[in-house]
Amino acid sequence: MNLTRPLLGQASAALAQLLDFSGPADEVLSRFFREHRSLGRQDRAFIAESVFAVLRRKRSLGAASGSQEPRALLVAALVRVLGFSGRSLEGLLKPDEFALVSKAKAFRLEGQPPAVRADLPDWLWARLAAEHGDDEATRIAQAMLNPAPLDLRVNLARTGRDEMVARLAADGLPGEPTPYSPAGIRLPGKPAINRHPAFLEGLVEVQDEGSQLLAWLLAPRRGEMVADYCAGAGGKTLAIAMLMRGSGRLYAMDISGRRLAALAPRAARAGVTSIHPVTLSGDNDPRVKRLAGKMDRVLVDAPCSGFGTLRRNPDLKWRHTPAAVEELAQKQARILKAAARLVKPGGRLVYATCSLLQQENDAIADSFSAASPEFAPLSCADLLRGQRITLESGDRLRLLPHRHGTDGFFAAAFERRG
Repeated sequence: MNLTRPLLGQASAALAQLLDFSGPADEVLSRFFREHRSLGRQDRAFIAESVFAVLRRKRSLGAASGSQEPRALLVAALVRVLGFSGRSLEGLLKPDEFALVSKAKAFRLEGQPPAVRADLPDWLWARLAAEHGDDEATRIAQAMLNPAPLDLRVNLARTGRDEMVARLAADGLPGEPTPYSPAGIRLPGKPAINRHPAFLEGLVEVQDEGSQLLAWLLAPRRGEMVADYCAGAGGKTLAIAMLMRGSGRLYAMDISGRRLAALAPRAARAGVTSIHPVTLSGDNDPRVKRLAGKMDRVLVDAPCSGFGTLRRNPDLKWRHTPAAVEELAQKQARILKAAARLVKPGGRLVYATCSLLQQENDAIADSFSAASPEFAPLSCADLLRGQRITLESGDRLRLLPHRHGTDGFFAAAFERRG
């Protein structure tokens, strides 16, 4: 990597846009690259790596540099995270920035407040420490500072995992089966899998192992009527369709027609024709009313803070506030109540988030359970064991990166008794 002064300036400019937190970091960075098409592949890779290094460790880098200015944070990241030496930066920095290099190199995290050491805002650290204890909260925070691996979900309706592992290895992409998901493959590095024939043929999809497990927790059977109530772009919908072997009726529901539109080409690639997209007008959509009490299985992967995905989306810890989380929790309760109407007697309801906070997880499940005596809780550990997946999660599924190697996920399962 030949780092130049102009490239450093471009990285600083990109970081300045990201630190406005006007939208998801990956979308903002993609827009920056579209506006700077002269940047080569290596240049884009350096910019992405450096700005995400800042987003992951903005709190400690700010303490190390004594500044929240994008350029200062970037220089501190080059020295403290990416391993650049002062000598390698000669000719690239402004004269007054070498003092910043020395200051960043000399900085020690020991003795700093725990939120700084954890690279979290004060309120989020306090919440995690209260809910998990200081030691476990520290382990969670440290794990979230590492980039996530690349997990694939093999389309088991069309090929086998062992066959796909062998095929990818033959193409120079050695992977390992994931420990929990029967369909998962974990690849090292960041290969351009979306260009690989297996991806283009619909034989694999990019999906975190924890997200894959939600389909097995739902455990749909062939010929059933199933709803993915917050389907988004349909990653979990496709996993559910795989387990149904393309039979039955699978409703992909979401209030965002734009996000649902992304599902159609993915389903076509996977060879799935049983999915029926439904753009919802709200919690009382008339189509939901017509389907009330008819679904065998309903998955509610509710919109949430996303704090379980900080390895991939580190900007979320700086973008969200306690007030935003409270608003999300209210929305989650409404969504779960609305989706539950779809479940028929004997049917299964799964509530899930990719959050770490009890306010979005247990509190929502507990409140729903107390208000809905017709729904009996099910043990997630037992349900997964019934799918021959050994994961001692307890009655509710709790996945954490430092324990399971997945994103952070929560799930609670219920059965409608009447």
